[in-house]
Amino acid sequence: MEILPHDLQMYLEDHCDPEPPELQKINRETYLKVLQPHMLSGHYQGRLLSMLSKMMQPKSILEIGTFTGYSTICLAEGLADDGIIHTIEINREMEEMLIQHYKSTNVEKKVKQYFGPAAQIIVEIKENNFDLAFIDADKRNNLNYFQLVIEKIRSGGLIIIDNVLWKGKVYGAENDTDTRLIRELNDHITQDTRVEKLILPVRDGVMLIRKK
Repeated sequence: MEILPHDLQMYLEDHCDPEPPELQKINRETYLKVLQPHMLSGHYQGRLLSMLSKMMQPKSILEIGTFTGYSTICLAEGLADDGIIHTIEINREMEEMLIQHYKSTNVEKKVKQYFGPAAQIIVEIKENNFDLAFIDADKRNNLNYFQLVIEKIRSGGLIIIDNVLWKGKVYGAENDTDTRLIRELNDHITQDTRVEKLILPVRDGVMLIRKK
């Protein structure tokens, strides 16, 4: 999942804040018990999400794609005292694990968990003034998610989209469906005058989008 050379990635991890012990446990448990564990944000990206959230000090966060809750917990670290993170997961079988992970990191009162199709749930959520959003779900629907989320983010709010470099395929010769759709997402956002945008070569590529 990493774009950067392994030695550089290890250097970066060695020179950021350490992974909190409870998140280390969630990381290990995910790799032991869950299919496709590479979908986990992991140490370095987790610290990036935590840092961005702490800089924003959001009262409300929207996350699309909870997985085992690692990124949810990282984002929750920056929430205001009365803040809430609304997070959506398609796989209901994750529920018991997520409850345990939220309790072990003392964020259970700050998380509102939803299960089901993200596109439907985003529309149903009454909050329309989110400070921050993180999109990290099924990649084929990323453009649809962005178009739904942009309407629910306040001016000055931040949208983060994961996997926008797609293992380097987006700037290569590959033209499979997933690669083509991610290219279309990146091109669409690049031309969107409502936002400022920047891609960081973190893991599989992270796009930062600020709504004007």
